[in-house]
Amino acid sequence: MRRIAANITGQFLALLVQFITAARADWRGVEPVNKQRIYFANHTSNADLPTIWTVPPPALRRVTRPVAAADYWLKTKARAFVGPEVFRAVLIDRRTDHQTEDPIEKIVAALDEGASIIIFPEGGRNRSDDPLMPFKAGLYNIAKARPDIDLVPTWINNISSVMPSGEVIPVPLGCTVIFGAPLHVEDTESKDAFLARASGELAALAPQNEEQPS
Repeated sequence: MRRIAANITGQFLALLVQFITAARADWRGVEPVNKQRIYFANHTSNADLPTIWTVPPPALRRVTRPVAAADYWLKTKARAFVGPEVFRAVLIDRRTDHQTEDPIEKIVAALDEGASIIIFPEGGRNRSDDPLMPFKAGLYNIAKARPDIDLVPTWINNISSVMPSGEVIPVPLGCTVIFGAPLHVEDTESKDAFLARASGELAALAPQNEEQPS
């Protein structure tokens, strides 16, 4: 019964997110095909996770699991249902003194089960004026652990205008989720070099960074 309830709730949430954000996918560097991937995205709003989870076709959505903060998604009964049951999130406790499992091992285990994942490599919401905060080491460690899986930069555009920080009621504006070309960690590439390259590939998808026609 919980699985049925989760499926119904997931369909409702997908419709709700589409109604509020009119979110659309721009498959710029990859096709929406059933291939295992690691989608790494920018993070500015609480709406980021449901938006990026909503825009792929249902067949991809069913095999895609977001990596999310356990201390947030287990805080209330409603979140504890939506996070683990609807999104089937890989829950990671950001409080190191509360961790009982290695976060990377949990994520790799989800990949080994055949899931694609969504990850926010900044580690938290970006409240700065910079397009991206520095990436945490997790993306590099996952890429090294499973180097054959495509890492797809995924830019969520305009979502911070739909759900401004501190607001409860969303503003009905359109947003776009842009999927870029996949990348992989190179054999001799250092952690810092890879994270800088991955960050650059993600930032380059932001519409303000696109070349304007002359």
